[in-house]
Amino acid sequence: MVFYRIYGSVTLLALAAQSLAAPVIEERVYSEATTTYTSAAATTVPIVPVTNVTSHGPYTGTPTTTGALSTTVTAASVPALPADPIKYEYPADGQLHMDEPAPYTPGGGQGVNGSAPVYRPQSDFDYESLALALYQEWIELDLFHWGLATFSTEEFEAAGLNAEDRFLLEFMADQEAGHATLLTNILGAQAPVQCTYNYPVTNVQEYIDFSQKLTRFGESGVYGFLPHLDSRESAQLLLQSITTEARQQMIFRQFEGLFPMPVWFEVGIPQSWAWTLLAPYISSCPANQTRLIWQNFPSLNILNQPNPARINGSNAWNETTGGYTNTLSTKGIKEGDACLNATDPSEDCGPAITQNRTQPLSYPGRKVHLNWDEPGMALGPNNSYVTSTTVTEPRFAAWVTQLNVTYSPLMDISGNSAWTIQPNVSVFEGDPAINGTMFLAITDEDLYVTPFNLTQLNPHVAALALYQAG
Repeated sequence: MVFYRIYGSVTLLALAAQSLAAPVIEERVYSEATTTYTSAAATTVPIVPVTNVTSHGPYTGTPTTTGALSTTVTAASVPALPADPIKYEYPADGQLHMDEPAPYTPGGGQGVNGSAPVYRPQSDFDYESLALALYQEWIELDLFHWGLATFSTEEFEAAGLNAEDRFLLEFMADQEAGHATLLTNILGAQAPVQCTYNYPVTNVQEYIDFSQKLTRFGESGVYGFLPHLDSRESAQLLLQSITTEARQQMIFRQFEGLFPMPVWFEVGIPQSWAWTLLAPYISSCPANQTRLIWQNFPSLNILNQPNPARINGSNAWNETTGGYTNTLSTKGIKEGDACLNATDPSEDCGPAITQNRTQPLSYPGRKVHLNWDEPGMALGPNNSYVTSTTVTEPRFAAWVTQLNVTYSPLMDISGNSAWTIQPNVSVFEGDPAINGTMFLAITDEDLYVTPFNLTQLNPHVAALALYQAG
């Protein structure tokens, strides 16, 4: 068989005519471009107005509105129902069972009947979910700019992050401007706008850890509601932005010296979980800001939250900057215990494409000490949202990760304190379920739920946090 390459303007047909001739030595001709061709975009959408927020810190005013957005509530919770029998009717045997609406087009599917797409909310569920996502995009835009403005070049360099890394951080902020523009245009005139924020960090290491945790629940929060949106068109665009955010989360893990993707599947969480973890870091918003319907659960404080800044990350006690994200604190870590500039490569945790820690951050059988707040705390924009729960007797820790929710019993419960044991569980052989930056909830019941109906767990959640399993 003779293989041909096309050079210059020689056509495939011309080469075919020579296929039975003697082999020809072809002369390769190289040239440099002499002309640059450009074409203006047919349309260009302007970016929504963006400002660098100059005010950061906790809200000190008096809220004029209190509580989540609400209307008539028709039931205390959504009842658990059996599966719809129609879900089992399709034979799934690899054969075609429906007429083809067009050549090479299988029957079925949503939004594929030729109707022009409409990119706007189709229900309250859509609007509230997309508005939550926009709140998330705004804080990420501010957080990335804030870090670059707050910490000096020398501080970034001391954390192992050079000028190219900082440019990547700036570019990620630019991405958020695009994401905010997309969602603003979908939502319309009442779309949430930029607010002011309060971050629980004092140095670059804490900042990077908080950023990788914030992008974790931002990414997972969208995964949780994306397949439930009535507006399939909006879901398509949001999918294309959240895949970028997934890359941001991995970048921050690499900046932190963590293994970039220690799981086989990324977890999705309910909207109220994402809002619970996001709201405490929003200080104030304009008085006429669009409010959200989602619940704010009390904070779960992980007393021995693994600390990625340590050589032995599991050997930590009260080394966080506060609940909810349980962001690492570098305060009190002795020089010999810090991993950032460790001379032993097996102990170093400087920024890298990938890092294998000799000592894991957590492990099955680890005793995890917990306490949690009472409901009724004012937080979020203008301190105008209030934490709540319907749980009266917490009994379990729910480990929410990948495709799985695993429960471990709470031990020695005393008031709002207890401990539990990190379970040893896998969904698929060879993939430990509990790994990465994941979610930990306190519940009153070990309710069976799956990724698609995780919101069924909401009435049973007493408190919520992020757990740094790996």
